[in-house]
Amino acid sequence: MDFREQPVQEWAAAVRDREVLAREMVRASLTAIDAHEDLNAFVAVDPERSLAEADRIDARLASGDEVGPLAGIPIGVKDLEDAAGYVTSHGSRLHAEDPPAAVDSVLVERLRAAGCVVMGKTNTPEFGWTGDTYNPLFGPTRNPWDRRRSPGGSSGGSAAALAAGLVPLCTGSDGGGSIRIPAAACGFTGFKPSLGRVPVEGSSRLWPISVHGPMALRVADAAFVLDLVMGPSPHDLNSLPKPDRSWREALDEGRQPRRAVWCPAPDGKPSDAEVVAVCEAALAELEGAGVKVEVRTEPLFADPIREYILLSGTMVSGELGEMTEDRKDMITPGLRYYLDLASEPQVADFVRAVETFRVMAIALAEVMDGADLLLTPTVAGQFPECGGKGHINGGATDAWVRHTYPYNLTRLPAGSVRAGFTAGGMPVGLQIVGHQHADVEVLQALAFCEQIFAPPVWPALS
Repeated sequence: MDFREQPVQEWAAAVRDREVLAREMVRASLTAIDAHEDLNAFVAVDPERSLAEADRIDARLASGDEVGPLAGIPIGVKDLEDAAGYVTSHGSRLHAEDPPAAVDSVLVERLRAAGCVVMGKTNTPEFGWTGDTYNPLFGPTRNPWDRRRSPGGSSGGSAAALAAGLVPLCTGSDGGGSIRIPAAACGFTGFKPSLGRVPVEGSSRLWPISVHGPMALRVADAAFVLDLVMGPSPHDLNSLPKPDRSWREALDEGRQPRRAVWCPAPDGKPSDAEVVAVCEAALAELEGAGVKVEVRTEPLFADPIREYILLSGTMVSGELGEMTEDRKDMITPGLRYYLDLASEPQVADFVRAVETFRVMAIALAEVMDGADLLLTPTVAGQFPECGGKGHINGGATDAWVRHTYPYNLTRLPAGSVRAGFTAGGMPVGLQIVGHQHADVEVLQALAFCEQIFAPPVWPALS
């Protein structure tokens, strides 16, 4: 049973129709997780709990109960999010001995209500701070395409689990690219919805730029699951009303974008030449399919990295609270440096940062005026080896991820679709950014790109 071979909807339908038992689905997932333990995608698994959940679903189906549209679907939950019965470690030794969560997050609760079975927790960098998935507690997650390479982050455990077929569905979160980066690294489509579409709670509510949502190998699956988990919650003051129409059904309209703006280096700094070339080859296929692509080589905005660190670093500091020096020594060195950069911000600094984001949003609206989408490389460089630096035109750099966080700061919906592969066989992502709250248009564009140049291709596993 290879979960990569069918859409999530088809697996769930097979369970509901009693063609496959939920227990069989869970056993297949447990077998795959064990067989590919070297990926380190899952950091906590409870086979007895998962099998018991599956048995309850099978019993309900046998009695004629309606279980839900995701009946029996095994899922991985990113280890920044609560799932009842599992410790939410945040990838940190500071929380390794915490008691298991007593209740699910809003997202996990809604997924369980739809019939999902939680298989366990997927790996994340400590507090989701970086675009590579490693931490002092569990170590690195490895990319199924090349086990020496990073699967991206911070939802790297979820991405690796999907690309390897360990589960058909996972949760992810994206506060600076953390769904799009690992989707690009692992060669599938990832989507960051607009802020508030999926409610967040717990420490995540402190991040006014982070969104949660499903991760799956196909955009149609992500849209199908989003239909089930969107809607307001009193836990999240940013949460939005449930959309009036089905996002999954909107994909069946077959709408293709008319005009897009392509900018290989939105902040004016160079992107890796091979990454750009792979993206431009995909763009040529889009143009051949009738999409008008306008090229913009001038910078669209200055890199907002200082403002991003100020905001996100302060949010992590708020999660950690006051810390003694011995507890600070337990944190990932890179995270500690990151937090030091954001130490003791002043109110005026926040005001200036928010104004920067507003100005960026206006500039992007002007650039996209008359166009459906903005297109960029998902990341600026080549993916690093686990725990290392990325590369741009041969030079090692930490700035290889800088194309994703601007659209968290401006709150625009964005996704990544596989544009092709490097000469070394690693996937390359093309980022698709939409107008404010134009989530459906981004999803439709991602689906169109999957048809044109990104058919399902998964890594071969030994």
